[in-house]
Amino acid sequence: MSSVHELIRGAAAREAAGSERPGRPASAPHRRPIALRTTGKVSACDTELASDPWAIDTKPGYGPGASVEDVIPGTAPRQGPLPERYTRASDEQLDEWITAAKAELGDRVRILGHFYQRDEIVKYADFVGDSFMLAQAAKQHPEAESFVFCGVHFMAETADILSGPDQSVILPNLAAGCSMADMATIEQVEACWNELTAALGPAAESDLQPVIPVTYMNSSAAIKAFCGRNGGIVCTSSNARTVLEWAFERGQRVVFFPDQHLGRNTAKAMGIPEELMPLWRPHLALGGNTAEQLRDSKVILWNGFCSVHKRFTVAQIEQARADYPGVRVIVHPECPAPVVEAADGAGSTEYIRKEVEAAEPGTVLAIGTEINLVNRLQQQRPDLTIFCLDPVVCPCSTMYRIHPAYLAWTLESLLAGQVPNQISVSESVAGDSRIALERMLAAKP
Repeated sequence: MSSVHELIRGAAAREAAGSERPGRPASAPHRRPIALRTTGKVSACDTELASDPWAIDTKPGYGPGASVEDVIPGTAPRQGPLPERYTRASDEQLDEWITAAKAELGDRVRILGHFYQRDEIVKYADFVGDSFMLAQAAKQHPEAESFVFCGVHFMAETADILSGPDQSVILPNLAAGCSMADMATIEQVEACWNELTAALGPAAESDLQPVIPVTYMNSSAAIKAFCGRNGGIVCTSSNARTVLEWAFERGQRVVFFPDQHLGRNTAKAMGIPEELMPLWRPHLALGGNTAEQLRDSKVILWNGFCSVHKRFTVAQIEQARADYPGVRVIVHPECPAPVVEAADGAGSTEYIRKEVEAAEPGTVLAIGTEINLVNRLQQQRPDLTIFCLDPVVCPCSTMYRIHPAYLAWTLESLLAGQVPNQISVSESVAGDSRIALERMLAAKP
């Protein structure tokens, strides 16, 4: 089966060939599907997905893919140019260089590959998992001098926080950020906290704090540290309910950063009505709410989201059920609440992976999560019918920025005694972040 990158290349080639036909207008700019869905051919959400990442790195924004329309902060890291040795290399040359460098570096360097990473990178990974699994892998391998984190910026930060002081964490392409994580800056969060505490007033005759800050793993180290300093905690998509239960044992309400959908879906599953979940919009006074709404609230949701999971819709689920009667639909809890409610199951990436692993041969599964993972699950279980709910191929924009050329450059730089693109979290931020992470690890269902 073809990788997602190969599917995108093929779709782009068909688009280019079609645009050259007599009488057909030239291709429009990149914000449209590569191929018409009605043709039955593979479609992609952005024609520039077929471009090499180093051609994209010179342009502002998150790059082609699901986050192309998201606004990137001016302070977001930018990747410098790659040497021509790597940008001009063939796939075969890059494979040869990566394999040779990896063998020579041995256990000194470990490659961490996220579930959503392209197959052309995952095949070199020593460990594959979600962001927290990979950060824990860094903690569990003190023998390694460096970790090459093939994921996005906040993940590399967490790995640096949990790894040893003499170990380095490297992000092969600094442009691999996360639009969801960038939707909550530390300045916005601190301003929110000040407004909230003023609006809520002093604690009532109760041992509970007025509000507990909870942040999803998909946030900056600065926001994890903020939670650590203020009696708060970190959660993953696997343990969000356990973490909210922990928070409600200590506070009257929760403010949840930065993913509104994970917060809403988790709270609704706990029986909290939506009218007690106001949305905090950071550019509005009191987040666009009244003081009374905030005092009556149970979960205050930050106005952030994952652009990959926001693409999934109830209409896609209805179409899957029409096309495949008896299909089992499973989605990630970063999807909007109506999608989660219309699905047969919702859970973390690891939950989705285990559902596929446990499925009986012949089962039909429609999955609402990032396309690289869905495509890989198809390859691993050819006895099942597995497809992505979204009929248009639209990978995570920033995860897709990690290309074998960057991995080859990183590994050969390490061989030469250089540490490129090191992600370093200051000890003051790391210390407070560890407090929030340790609270999460100690929280039990």
